Amino acid sequence: MPELRSGVRRRGRAPAQPPALSLERPTRKPRGRAARGSEPSKGPETARGRGRSVAAKGTAVTPAPKTRGGATAGTDTGAEGKPRTRLAAARLVLVEEGNVSEQLKYVVLEGENIKGRTRGDGQEEVSAREESPRKKGNMGDDSGGLSANKAAGQEEEGSTAPFPERVQVGGSPVYKIERKLGKGGFGQVFVGRPISGGSEWTSGPGAVEVALKFEHRSSKGCNYGPPYEWQVYSALGGSHGVPRVHYKGRSGDYYVMVMDMLGPSLWDAWNSSGQTMSSEMVACIAVESISILEKMHSKGFVHGDVKPENFLFGQPLTPQEKKLYLVDLGLATRWRDNSSGQHVEYDQRPDVFRGTVRYASVHAHLGRTASRRDDLESLAYTLIFLHRGRLPWQGYQGENKSFLVCKKKMATSPEMLCCLCPPAFKLFLETVVNLKFDEEPNYSKLISIFEGLIGPNPALRPLNTDGAQKIMYQVGQKRARLTIEEEEDGLLKKKVRVGVPATQWISVYNARMPMKQRYHYNVADGRLGQHVSRGNDDGLFISCVASCSNLWALIMDAGTGFTSQVHELSPYFLHKEWIMEQWEKNYYISAIAGATNGSSLVVMSKGTQYTQQSYKVSDSFPYKWINKKWREGFHVTSMATSGSRWGVVMSRNAGFNDQVVELDFLYPSEGIHRRWDTGYRITSMAATWDQSALILSVPKRKPADATQETLRTSGFPSTHVKEKWAKNLYLASVCYGRTIS
Repeated sequence: MPELRSGVRRRGRAPAQPPALSLERPTRKPRGRAARGSEPSKGPETARGRGRSVAAKGTAVTPAPKTRGGATAGTDTGAEGKPRTRLAAARLVLVEEGNVSEQLKYVVLEGENIKGRTRGDGQEEVSAREESPRKKGNMGDDSGGLSANKAAGQEEEGSTAPFPERVQVGGSPVYKIERKLGKGGFGQVFVGRPISGGSEWTSGPGAVEVALKFEHRSSKGCNYGPPYEWQVYSALGGSHGVPRVHYKGRSGDYYVMVMDMLGPSLWDAWNSSGQTMSSEMVACIAVESISILEKMHSKGFVHGDVKPENFLFGQPLTPQEKKLYLVDLGLATRWRDNSSGQHVEYDQRPDVFRGTVRYASVHAHLGRTASRRDDLESLAYTLIFLHRGRLPWQGYQGENKSFLVCKKKMATSPEMLCCLCPPAFKLFLETVVNLKFDEEPNYSKLISIFEGLIGPNPALRPLNTDGAQKIMYQVGQKRARLTIEEEEDGLLKKKVRVGVPATQWISVYNARMPMKQRYHYNVADGRLGQHVSRGNDDGLFISCVASCSNLWALIMDAGTGFTSQVHELSPYFLHKEWIMEQWEKNYYISAIAGATNGSSLVVMSKGTQYTQQSYKVSDSFPYKWINKKWREGFHVTSMATSGSRWGVVMSRNAGFNDQVVELDFLYPSEGIHRRWDTGYRITSMAATWDQSALILSVPKRKPADATQETLRTSGFPSTHVKEKWAKNLYLASVCYGRTIS
C-alpha cells in the first residue's frame, strides 16, 4: 500500500482516495512539551519502575531530524546544500501495496519534478525516491522444504567457477572428486576418494570415501572469509551426533571441508520405507535426537534447522550404520553468550526468518531470537511428520506461504496434530511448545516420554540409542515420567500455547497524577459527535479510540496537552485527502481506529510535540516500512486495523529513545514481560482477527512512576477502569482483536 507523508501542496489536489496508503507530514519547529510516554503493563500483567520525578507536561527533547534521499517532506536541502522552504519541499509519495483501482493513477512529487505511476494491478512504478512495496503476509522465507538464507546456495550453483578434479587442503591426502551427494543453502557435497590408500572399513580421513563440502568464496556465507559453519564445527569438536571434520581449507575459488562419509537421511529412509515408519523407530529417533541436541545445547549452540533431511545415519555396512548424526550447521547460533556465559537477550524481528518453513518453530516464523526451545519444537514436527507422513500445513503456496503456515501451526491443537500418533507424541509437543525463551529443557524427562514405545533390549532396537541411555543413566533414579501439568515441586505449570484463540478487549493503563478521564463505548456514528462536544466543553480531548462490531470506543482526558482537536468519520481507511488538509492546518494524527466494515475514525490535534508525520495502510503488518522509518528518525505513535488491514502512523520528535514490536497470532505475554524488564512500555497497539501487535517504547523522559498494567476482557473493561482510577492508573490505549482465553 502506498505511503503518504505530510506536506504543503502547491498546486492541484491530491489523487482520489485509494483503499490503502501511507502519508507523511512536513517537518516543523518542535513545541516545548515532552511526550507523555506510555509506560508498563500488566493486567493481569504489571510492570513497575521508578525514575526521577517529572511533571505530566515536561520539557520536550527535540531530535535533529535528518532527511534521507528526499523521502520526507518538510525541511530539506537542495543540490547546493541550502535549506529548501517548506513550500518548495512539499511532495506526495505513494508506495503501493495491493490493488488500488483499475484506473492508472499518477502522483506528482512537487518541488522535485519526479513522477511515480501506480498501475491498476497494484504494482507501482516507483521513482528513485520511493520505497519498494512489501509482499503481503511475508513473514520469512517461503521455501517449503528448503532452508532460509538459501541465497548462498543459489550463488554457488550459479557460479561459473568449475570444481577441481582433485583437492588437497590443510595437510590432507589428495582426494579425487567423484559423484555429487547433494546441495543446500550453504554449499555442495561430493564424494572424495584418496588417490592412494584408504580403508573401506574405517572412518576418518583414511577411509576409502570421505565427504567433501564445497562453498564458493563469493557465496553469502563467505563474505568475511571462511564459512561461519567452520566455526561451529570447531566449537562442537566432534561431540556426540555431530560428524567430525578432519581437514578444512581453501582450494581455488572454494572453501572445502573434509568430513566423515555418512549414510542416508531420515527423509531418504522414510521414502524408501513407503513413506511410513513404525512407532518404535520414530521413538528411537526421538530419544537419540534429544540426546544429540542436549550435547549441542550444552556447548552453547542451537541448530536452527532441525528436519528429516539434516539427520543422517552412519555409512551402511560399517559399525556406525545404526548411529544418528545431525548435519548442516550453517544456521546454528549461540543461545549462550560466549564471554559472559549468560543467555542471549530476547528480541523479535518479524522480517527475519531462519529455518525451514515446514518444520520451523512458531517463534522462528515470528522472528524471535533462537533458543533451545526452537530446536525441540522443530524436532516435534519432524517426529510427527515421520509417523503420520504429512503435516496439516503442507501444500501452501505463494508469496505469503510462511505467514499462512505459521497461522496454521498456531491454529492446530496438539490433540488434532497428534490424533494419529501414540500419546507420547502429544505429550512431547505440549511440553516443548510451552517452554519459555530462556528455560532449560529437562532432556532426561523428554527422553522418558518415549521409553514405553521402545523395546527393552538396546541390541534389538532399530537405531543405536547410546546417547539417550547415557543421559538416563546420569539421572539415575530421578527419571520419573514427565506430566505436562506438574513440575518437580508439584506446582502447576502455566500453559503458554494450549489456550483457545479468542477476540477480546486489550486495555493498557499508565500511572499518572490524578486527572479527569472519561470513556464511551458501543457508540454509533450518529452519537459520536455529541460525546466529543460534551467532552470538549469540560476541557477534555480524545486520547484514544477503538472499534468493535462497527461501533466506536473513545477515551477522553484532561492530560493530553492538546490545544485543539478535529476528527472525521470516513468510509475510507484512512481518508487521505482529509488528513492532508488537516496537516496543512498544522494538525497531527493523534489517534486512529478502523471498523470491520472498512470505515475509520481519525483524530488530529494541535499541541503535539510532533514535527513530521507519515502513515501507511497495508494488507499485512508493515514491519519493513516501520523499520525503514525508524532509521529515518520516526517512531510509531498510532495504530489501527480494519478487517485484516493495518494502518500505522509514525512521527518525528515523538519523545522516544527506542522502540520495538511484539507481533504474534496470540497475545504476546512473555515478550511483553521481557520488554518491561528492560525498560520498554506499551505505547501503541492494534489487533486483527488473526494477529495482535504491540509497540513498546523507551521514553526520553522517564516518569516518576513507571507502572503500567494490561487487561484482557471479553467486554469493554468499564468496571476495571474505575478500579484502576482509584489507584491513579488511567487508560492509555485500548483495542479489540485476537488474543487467547
